[in-house]
Amino acid sequence: MKQGPRYRIKPRRRREGRTDYRKRLKLLKSRKTRLVVRKSLKNTLVQFIEYKEEGDNVIATATSKELTSKYNWKFSTSTTPAAYLTGLLAGKRAKEKGIKECILDTGRHVPVAGSKIFASLKGVIDAGVECPCSEEKIPSEERIMGKHLNENIMSAVNDIKSKIIGGK
Repeated sequence: MKQGPRYRIKPRRRREGRTDYRKRLKLLKSRKTRLVVRKSLKNTLVQFIEYKEEGDNVIATATSKELTSKYNWKFSTSTTPAAYLTGLLAGKRAKEKGIKECILDTGRHVPVAGSKIFASLKGVIDAGVECPCSEEKIPSEERIMGKHLNENIMSAVNDIKSKIIGGK
């Protein structure tokens, strides 16, 4: 282990590879609500977070687990359509709380065009919350509707989309 007066230990979350502090500082300087999208192997988490000095404040949240429990989603929660519906659900909740615009926070995930992160962003935009994004990054309509997976998913996506937007 290194020692000496010039050696400085990096913050714990940086050492663990959880936080990119340069990226976080740029997002916080914008003074906008952050749209935090985190994906795991089985689920997607979408949150709207405001910065406060005491600690970040979560305003609205949605997980893809809610699709199975509240909306009878019979398919995998790790797919692009599930990420889109999760973003739509979180965007509707944020809109009800008065959020009009946000900025995307991908965290340590690499922003790949057409990925689940941008499918969630598309759901938030469709819910009526403004978020700057290039059209090339958002997945195609066929992928969002699940045509590449199964023909039955398309009708399920449309049903759940109408339930979320309709207010059930």
